[in-house]
Amino acid sequence: MMRSLFSAVSGLKTHQTKMDVIGNNVSNVNTVGFKSSRVVFSDIMYQTSASATAANAATGKGGMNAKQIGLGVAMGATKITITSSGSAETTGDPFDIRLTDKVTTNFFVVNNGSQNLFTRSGSFYIDGSGNLAMTSTGYTVMGWQVDPTTGEIKKDTVSALRIMQEKNQTSAPEATTLGTVGGIMDKNDVNVTSDDGHIMNLNFYDKLGYRYVAQFSVKVVDPDNGDYTVELKDILDSENKSVLSEYLDNGGDLAAVFGRNTTSKKTYPITDSHIKYMTNGDPNLGFQGDGYYYQYATFDTAGNPITEYVQVTMDTATNTYTVPSYTYFADAQSGIDQVGGITTQPKTGTVTDLFGITQAQLNANGSTTTPTGSFNTTTGAYEYTSPAVNYTLKFNPDNGEFTYVGMQGSDTVTLNLADTLGNNFENIEIDFSGCTNAENGGKSTIGASAGINNGSEGKGKPLGVLIGLSVDNNGKIYGSYDNGNTELLGQIAVAQFANASGLEKVGENCYMTTLNSGEFDGIGVEVAADGSSMTSGELEMSNVDLSTEFTQMIITQRGFQSNSRIITVSDTLLEELINLKR
Repeated sequence: MMRSLFSAVSGLKTHQTKMDVIGNNVSNVNTVGFKSSRVVFSDIMYQTSASATAANAATGKGGMNAKQIGLGVAMGATKITITSSGSAETTGDPFDIRLTDKVTTNFFVVNNGSQNLFTRSGSFYIDGSGNLAMTSTGYTVMGWQVDPTTGEIKKDTVSALRIMQEKNQTSAPEATTLGTVGGIMDKNDVNVTSDDGHIMNLNFYDKLGYRYVAQFSVKVVDPDNGDYTVELKDILDSENKSVLSEYLDNGGDLAAVFGRNTTSKKTYPITDSHIKYMTNGDPNLGFQGDGYYYQYATFDTAGNPITEYVQVTMDTATNTYTVPSYTYFADAQSGIDQVGGITTQPKTGTVTDLFGITQAQLNANGSTTTPTGSFNTTTGAYEYTSPAVNYTLKFNPDNGEFTYVGMQGSDTVTLNLADTLGNNFENIEIDFSGCTNAENGGKSTIGASAGINNGSEGKGKPLGVLIGLSVDNNGKIYGSYDNGNTELLGQIAVAQFANASGLEKVGENCYMTTLNSGEFDGIGVEVAADGSSMTSGELEMSNVDLSTEFTQMIITQRGFQSNSRIITVSDTLLEELINLKR
């Protein structure tokens, strides 16, 4: 009888404990990330009044089971339903993050200033120091940082994710490297036929993020044949100041900024001192009378050299030379043979037209600089390249389609800024393949813009200011900047345990490791490693099921009531025993 009393007492205590657990579950029905618990009962040790016996073949008596009387019930364990996820609650806050488990239960890693703890509550915010932290406790969220060398996540020991640190407030500017020209070129556009041509602007940035405008002029050459030219007119800074004029005033070459090499055919000087003065003629050369002569060489169609002389008139008042005509000899010997009968072939044009040198070079004591080039034995001339300040823009005259720019087979030309205006610039390759030649009501729409592939690649950008933050499904945190950049700022790491239900609850929605949960290695894993994910703008609600809890409450109540009845009945029996002595 006394045993039943104490067994009933143990039953009351364990059912009270179970009721306490149910009460805790119900009270946390709206706690973010809360995991419900349930009590596991176990019976207490038994009093054995007779042990089991084996069968005896000699006596023919069978075996008997042990005779045991139980001594009550105890709480065997409280088991956390850790693997059961709560429903999703949409909040729209980018730093409300819900963990969706695929295989293993994941936990956010947070730090309370002295140790790492673990939580399923993904309600975070940016604290006053710029750290990502738990909204409820202020514990800092741990994760991986960005390697400044590679720009990728470096998965080493987790550390506090200081998202709003100084280096993340801005995004570095980028220099423009690519440009695109598109639109319609209408040969009837009055601007195209004017001296200024059709003006198109290219907005671009240097390496420091300063904005500039390159102005180009498109002019018609032969509209019926689809021939146009593109010329650089000016480069203006953000204050409308001409940086191109400043460059040219300091001795810069316009052709070096936006120029092409054109092939020229010129005669080749024989020596560096070309002008000779001959008194009363030179019988060896066949010249008659006093005068200066310019000696040079050409080649015949067979590649044989031909020595030629040009009579140069000197103006003693100004000490300059002019070339009114030249005297031609097939070779020196023929000149000697034709003394008195020299063949003169008048020639008009400038010194540059005739010899490929300037008047100033000719005036400098007859010396000139030999241009770089090569002999063309087919044409019998010396060919070299000279710079020009425009490019040919060619369209197919039959269908108006773009053919080439600059040279046959080319879709692009280069605006050479780094080599001319300074190292803070990048050269810009401009693609003209998107423009066409067509009738458009006398209006040309051809224009230039920075970047290719929808204006994203090579466009260039100014310095960007942080305007937004976001978290993707892998836990990577990105910053959005007002210059269009999106940069990786860090990644939220998660922890996984061999026995997640072995974690110890420490309150404030946090857990800590125990000897039976498994240890945290200090590094963590990427949430997507086993197919799990994070969802921004959502929270995991409590996994408490009220219908289950109320059912368990009824069962617990009846269990408590039954144990109370055991005590009542045992008391009645004791009362009957006491009454025997009356």
